[in-house]
Amino acid sequence: MTSPLPRGLAGEAIGSFFLFATVIGSGVMADRLAGGNTALALLGNSLATGAMLFVLITMLAPLSGAHFNPAVSLISRWRGEITTQAMILYIFAQLGGGLLGVWMAHGMFELPILQISSTARTGLGQWLGEMVATFGLVLTILGTARTHPRAVPASVALYISAAYWFTSSTSFANPAITIARSLSDSFAGIAPAHVPAFIAAQLAGAALAHCASKALFPRDDKAETSFQVSGNVQADRQCVT
Repeated sequence: MTSPLPRGLAGEAIGSFFLFATVIGSGVMADRLAGGNTALALLGNSLATGAMLFVLITMLAPLSGAHFNPAVSLISRWRGEITTQAMILYIFAQLGGGLLGVWMAHGMFELPILQISSTARTGLGQWLGEMVATFGLVLTILGTARTHPRAVPASVALYISAAYWFTSSTSFANPAITIARSLSDSFAGIAPAHVPAFIAAQLAGAALAHCASKALFPRDDKAETSFQVSGNVQADRQCVT
């Protein structure tokens, strides 16, 4: 019988694989079909990503919490919901599965597997966009999990679909996917030199969301539902992206 933590790691790797493949693959497909219409390409990219998020969270949250995002795993550790070991292993699973997803998307569209992005994404507006995007994502996860747990998959999927449009950065909101997108010279790419500032903004947004959630949604242990993700670790949140 597979122990809970390995199953959780498998869930994180598989979920990240499909999520990252969707971000890159739908970006390539949308760019090809949009005929140079960037707004139409972004619409296709955002709808596909939101739809895939709903499916993945619904399917995999009972295994791992469906983080697919180092920022979410860090906040889960900060809140005492997973151990340090689980957090580190989750992040490796997210990066490993996600990179395989990016390379698979390249292969499916007959593009060079190994790429480096040349897309410039930098500046104060972009950094603020990433901070706001990640703040909103983490707050959506924490708040919805406290008030309407069954709505987490839909809430996260809808939030990310919207954040593609209202943030200047098109809402990466995920350090692992930011790194992975730097290895794809496609519609969804980001130049490697611009990755560190994006990640710093994402972590700042996640930390602010954690602080805000403590004030907005005080924890009541008796009211919480939880599920096991390892032998001695519980996650009481369904989390993603």
